[in-house]
Amino acid sequence: MKVDPKELEAKYERLAARLAEVGWISQGYVQDRGPGAGGPCYQWTRKVKGKTVSVALSKEQYEALRQAIENWRQLQAMLQQMQGLSRQLIFGTLPDCPFCRKVDGFLSKRTDVTRYIYFVPLRKIH
Repeated sequence: MKVDPKELEAKYERLAARLAEVGWISQGYVQDRGPGAGGPCYQWTRKVKGKTVSVALSKEQYEALRQAIENWRQLQAMLQQMQGLSRQLIFGTLPDCPFCRKVDGFLSKRTDVTRYIYFVPLRKIH
């Protein structure tokens, strides 16, 4: 598994720059429940200490929370990508044991083999 550290770092830096652009964030979800007895009914629902909590909102609060929740979801997706890039860099560039490097050299030349890597805690290595 050959990894280009400069390419990974560039992708990571682009994501890090996008993090700074994320506006207000919030978990949960909002609903426009349509007209109620006294007019439109907006609601924000989320979990607090394992319990579902809902709050009635004004239209302005609804719009602001809707955007904040979308920002939260985008933030979570960016963090997942950054985590994946971090792991690629760590496991693809940092040295591992000499036996694994030898096998890696052999397998990287093969086109008829698919290699799966599973990380398992070992008491003794090789």
